[in-house]
Amino acid sequence: MAIKLVNPSGLPKIDVYRQVSIATGSKLVFVAGQVAWDAEGTTVGEGDLAAQVERCYLNIGTALAEAGGSLHDVAKLTFYVVDWTPDKMPSLLEGISRAAAKLGITPVPPATLLGVAALDIPDHLVEIEATAILD
Repeated sequence: MAIKLVNPSGLPKIDVYRQVSIATGSKLVFVAGQVAWDAEGTTVGEGDLAAQVERCYLNIGTALAEAGGSLHDVAKLTFYVVDWTPDKMPSLLEGISRAAAKLGITPVPPATLLGVAALDIPDHLVEIEATAILD
């Protein structure tokens, strides 16, 4: 595996994050921000953060497969969540877990989570972009 996620001693250990991502592969893959669109461009999970996070993850999985990788190769995920508040974390984690179960992988936590006022389409609650390293 080209990615090792660690929490160094001397930095806080946060359950859903890792402070450092060590990449050793040779091919960088940058996946554009994915929203909760299905293959036809229809929004999935209107008003449901967990469903939209799940769809975003599945879209990232599809994009990485095209590049010859998977979510196992992700070095960094950046989440943009509309009107973020900490009470939304359970829904976000639920969406991650559901997608990971469908993909048969260990859930990949966000490296960066940013609250934003809005996204491109009012129905979109979350956008996730990925950086992956492939051997």
